[in-house]
Amino acid sequence: MAKRSAIGALASAKTKKEFADELSSFTTLTAEEIQTLFPKKSDREELMELIKIVNSDARDKEKKAKLAEKIGKVSGAVITIGKKFVTGL
Repeated sequence: MAKRSAIGALASAKTKKEFADELSSFTTLTAEEIQTLFPKKSDREELMELIKIVNSDARDKEKKAKLAEKIGKVSGAVITIGKKFVTGL
């Protein structure tokens, strides 16, 4: 695997920050919390998929069906958020 250049690392960090800022506008999580909880691109993609389901205009029954259909794609995000909000157990 090729070594990352300094400019590539800076660009990656900026992209992650911008993405976290955008995602935080859909949640009660801050951009910093999103970056900490979802450090990898695949983690953030799972979170975005989950947010799309939750924030859709569909009724709750339809959202539950969509979540059941996509649980394999969003399960990591569900567990991470669950751990964040269910502390002390």
